[in-house]
Amino acid sequence: MSLMRRLERGQTEESQKTGRPEPEKKPDSGDLGGGSRLSDLQSHKGSMGAASSRGSFSELKTLVQERLLAEIDPAMDVSKLDEVSQTIQELFRQILVEENIVLTRPERQRLLDSITNEILGFGPLQPLLADRTVTEIMVNGYQNVYVERGGKLFRAPVKFESDEHVMHIIDRIVAPLGRRVDEQSPYVDARLPDGSRVNAVIPPISLTGPVLTIRMFSKDPISIEQLIEFNSITSESLQFLKACVEANLNIIISGGTGSGKTTLLNILSTFIPSDQRIVTIENAAELQMRQEHVVTLETRPPNIEDKGEISAQQLVVNALRMRPDRIIVGEIRSGEALDMLQAMNTGHEGSMTTAHANSPRDVISRIETMTLMAGYDLPVRAIREQIASAIDLIVHVDRMRDGTRKVTNIVEVVGMEGEVVTLTDLFVFEQTGFEEGKVVGQLRTTGLRPGFMKRMEAAGVHLPPTIFGVGQRQRF
Repeated sequence: MSLMRRLERGQTEESQKTGRPEPEKKPDSGDLGGGSRLSDLQSHKGSMGAASSRGSFSELKTLVQERLLAEIDPAMDVSKLDEVSQTIQELFRQILVEENIVLTRPERQRLLDSITNEILGFGPLQPLLADRTVTEIMVNGYQNVYVERGGKLFRAPVKFESDEHVMHIIDRIVAPLGRRVDEQSPYVDARLPDGSRVNAVIPPISLTGPVLTIRMFSKDPISIEQLIEFNSITSESLQFLKACVEANLNIIISGGTGSGKTTLLNILSTFIPSDQRIVTIENAAELQMRQEHVVTLETRPPNIEDKGEISAQQLVVNALRMRPDRIIVGEIRSGEALDMLQAMNTGHEGSMTTAHANSPRDVISRIETMTLMAGYDLPVRAIREQIASAIDLIVHVDRMRDGTRKVTNIVEVVGMEGEVVTLTDLFVFEQTGFEEGKVVGQLRTTGLRPGFMKRMEAAGVHLPPTIFGVGQRQRF
């Protein structure tokens, strides 16, 4: 019988030698680790030992991990992952022999993976981060981890060892970015090395312990063909949007949380000509621009002295001095909306951004509100005139009840009519049913031609009349 199995039965020789009470047997939660990187791990291992004595696997892992951390060189360059991983494997085998620990091959591999994930990765989250089917990871305290697959939520078979363990992983994520999270600043936006978006909230404002939310980025960005294959958009409407981008129209992408706004923005950005200078502005850099001439700017939170904050509004103003052909803002949330409108109205055509809203009409109201948040006492009519003049197109995406994401509206901003900004639907999603748990429907043209067609033709962009349903048989 292997030592792992004897540990699980509470019959370890280590307990008899030291006289320590045998650990209380708990179900194996699929826990995969605890700790930090090299020197941080070495300084933290004492507290980890106490936290990980909860179960047999955690106890054995801690025993081996502490020995390994005591022998590994803290000055080792962790950027050379292959070399570090090889060193960990060699020390791991050596420690098992010296400690006379007998494990089966699966147990040995599981233990090695767990320790390697703690040193080189993000602990229990590492297998989930490597899973291509996972689109979101949610940690609600150390015992509850959920993932999103195919638009549905599932409980993940992993747990952290304690709230301190979760905090250690959060610190590991935000520290390389020069950001912090503590009682004075108990929430933070960050990103993983692959660009995945991270939000962390900790006590005292979180009553369930540290809460971590990771919006995963696909290792292979979604392609245009995949977007059509998923029935998120039709080829005709995508051809229309491509023409709008090439004709330098100003576009707002709206939708709810997790509806796919950033994904669509990434797709539309691929249509921008490669000879243009693009400046992107984001709170946490996540846009995947494929052009060469791209300048990426990122906001900065205040430091511990509450100084040094750089807001999106300041970055938009600064971007105007950087000779951009296009300005792309990851998301407008407050006063930067006014400066974005000013940029669209002062020669920076072809700019794009996203905004949270429940419908295209709500986008107009939200931008009005965000513009007022800039701190200027502007008349509402003046703001609406700016909106009507600056924005050419609103693309609304929605997350359907089956978890799929679809473009539901493509709307032209026509202008002002009295005190109201007038909108015209060009494409509308028509749901025809709900079969086998899936929403059935298609994005269809309304048959109306946009008023900016002359601008598109002047830019050398021509669309076939069939895009707008001309020449097609009418449906009854």
